[in-house]
Amino acid sequence: MSWFESFILGLVQGLTEFLPISSSAHLRLTAAFAGWNDPGAAFTAITQIGTETAVLIYFRKDIVRIISAWSRSLMNKEMRSDHDAQMGWLVIVGSIPIGVLGVTFKDQIEGPFRDLRLIATTLIVMGIVLGIADRLAARDEAGGKHRASKERKTLQELSVKDGLIYGVCQAMALIPGVSRSGATISGGLLMGYTREAAARYSFLLAIPAVLASGVFELKDASQSGHVSWPQTIFATIIAFAVGYAVIAWFMKFITTKSFMPFVIYRILLGIALFILVGTDALSPHAGESAG
Repeated sequence: MSWFESFILGLVQGLTEFLPISSSAHLRLTAAFAGWNDPGAAFTAITQIGTETAVLIYFRKDIVRIISAWSRSLMNKEMRSDHDAQMGWLVIVGSIPIGVLGVTFKDQIEGPFRDLRLIATTLIVMGIVLGIADRLAARDEAGGKHRASKERKTLQELSVKDGLIYGVCQAMALIPGVSRSGATISGGLLMGYTREAAARYSFLLAIPAVLASGVFELKDASQSGHVSWPQTIFATIIAFAVGYAVIAWFMKFITTKSFMPFVIYRILLGIALFILVGTDALSPHAGESAG
C-alpha cells in the first residue's frame, strides 16, 4: 500500500464511518474503482480505532459520567437506578450480539461478505429500511391534519430489550454495505426513538465493539506480518481527524434534517454497482487480495 492509498482510504474511513452509508463498503469500493488491492477487514478494523478515538473525545463528558456512575453502582445499590449507571449496563448488553456474531462469522466477514454484489444489495435494502424509518419519525414529529404529533422516546426510556435490539441491528453491520450507524439508527427510529437519541446511543454502543475488534485485528495482524504498519497508522490518524469533524457536523445535521439524502445516495450507488457488475465493467471480486 502506498502513502497516497493510505491517505485516501483514511479520508474515506473518516468521512463515512459515522454517516449511514457504510464505511467498510466505501473502503472496498474505493479500492475496486481505483484498481487497488482490497485493504481488507484488518485494515478497516484498525483504522476504525482512529474514528472511535474521535467518538471518545467528542462524547468524553458523557462517557466519563457513564463509566463513573456504572462503576459506583457495582458497590452501591442506590446508584443502580441512576440513568448513567443503567446506560453503562445497556451498552454492555447491546455489545453482546456483535461480539458473538463477529467471532462466529469471522471467515465470512473477511471473505464472501466482501463480494460487490452483496454490497450492492445491502446498500439498497438498508437504504430502503432507513428511508421507511425516517418517514415514520418525520410523520410522528409533524403530525397531520387530523392527527397530533407523537412524542418520541429519549435515551431516558431505553430498556434492556431495546438495547438488545439495537445490538442486533449493530451486528448486521458486520456485512459490508449495511452501515453500523445506518442499522442502529434505523432500529432506533423504528422503535420510536428520536433521531438524536438513536444517533447518540449508536455512537456510544459502537465504542466497545469497534475498539475490541481493532485490538483483536491488531494482534492477528502483528503475528501475520501482512499489514503495512506505517501506512495503516497514517490512515488511522487521518480517519481520526476527519471523523471528529464529521461527528460534530452530523449531530447538528440530524436535529433539523432528514436522512433522505443518505437514502437516495445508498440506493443510487447500489443500482450503479449492479449495472457495473452486470455489464462486466467491474468484477464482483475487483480489488480483492489475499492479504
